[in-house]
Amino acid sequence: MANKIKKGDTVVVLSGKDKGKTGEVTLSLPKDGKVVVAGVNIITRHKKPSQQDPQGGLERKEAPLHVSKVAVADPKTGKPTRVRFETKDGKKVRVAVKSGETING
Repeated sequence: MANKIKKGDTVVVLSGKDKGKTGEVTLSLPKDGKVVVAGVNIITRHKKPSQQDPQGGLERKEAPLHVSKVAVADPKTGKPTRVRFETKDGKKVRVAVKSGETING
């Protein structure tokens, strides 16, 4: 089955501590069913000082979110929408269900 959410898409978080936040998908992990969204689901790792990083300290980075927790942002309104596939001019394209707008990517 084709992916409904791809790298570069703008998505809205539907549940969890970052509910309502919007961001761009930076990494898609289709085998795990997860996506990494910029600026969302930030985790903190405590790093010990090492040869490569003599300072150590706190490392903040984005953790993967399950695909079911995000929805593509409608190109017209920016609100979450589902995605449908349609054939236009012999090409399979993604279409926002709410507005009918074609989703680029």
